Amino acid sequence: MRVLLTGATGFVGRALTQRLYGEGHEVIGVSRVAEKARDFPGLSGAVGWDGLDEVFQRPVDVVIHLAGETVQGRWNKAKIQAVRESRLTTTAALVDAIVRAPEPPKVLLSASGIGYYGEGGETKLNESAAAGDDYFAEVCVKWEAEATRARACGCRVVLLRFGIIIGPGGGALDVMLTPAKWGVSGALGGGEQWWSWISLSDVVAAILHGVVTPQIDGPVNMVAPEPIRQRDFNRILCRLLRRPSWVPAPAFALRVVLGRFADEVLASKRVVPQALAETGFEWTIPDLEAALREALR
Repeated sequence: MRVLLTGATGFVGRALTQRLYGEGHEVIGVSRVAEKARDFPGLSGAVGWDGLDEVFQRPVDVVIHLAGETVQGRWNKAKIQAVRESRLTTTAALVDAIVRAPEPPKVLLSASGIGYYGEGGETKLNESAAAGDDYFAEVCVKWEAEATRARACGCRVVLLRFGIIIGPGGGALDVMLTPAKWGVSGALGGGEQWWSWISLSDVVAAILHGVVTPQIDGPVNMVAPEPIRQRDFNRILCRLLRRPSWVPAPAFALRVVLGRFADEVLASKRVVPQALAETGFEWTIPDLEAALREALR
């Protein structure tokens, strides 16, 4: 296959690039700094965002869109705007290029997040659950709407609603490790909120499952089968690190440190991967402790 991949040098993009390259596919990256990305292992080429039309002059089989400002860090006014704009503007530019392509790709897989659901409490949330009404839910709704425009040219659109991705070398685990290693990690808020997660290796496999499975069309919850409460997630992580896990972080303190992003950390999202399960996807690491062991190794 000839694959166009945005976010190829990011946390998920790096792992996906290596998997695609290992299977013999041609992978073209899209990057703000194309000159540096061209030397990235596994990429056969790279273009800037102004070079999309040129890429589509030759048929592209699959487009995978992972680009976007990281959600990690303190959400001040500038960060909030960057999170929104980086998702909406890049998706709009990509879909515009797909619609203009002489031969549109067969499928677009576009990143989104389980933030789509907002605060879910104890409810199990499959792909048919309604959107939330908070900031990031609003971003996800608009983000997915931009991607869905690609249907106008006959392109199948898969909306990848990512949960917390656990793997080495990046992602949410990097942020959690520092306080955990210092022994100052504990329940966030009350710790009762549900966290839905997936291992890096399974998220890569699930993306490729979406490429080759025509029945997958629309939203897909990219999570493992068993969500876990935040306090239990932290307890397992600290046990593996042989550190205490009793120091709580009250909600008001998180809001001081993280700004508006604290709402995402404290929200309960008990998300279940119905679309993946119903299309025969098999998780290689369905257990959180095994996923953390793999990442920490």
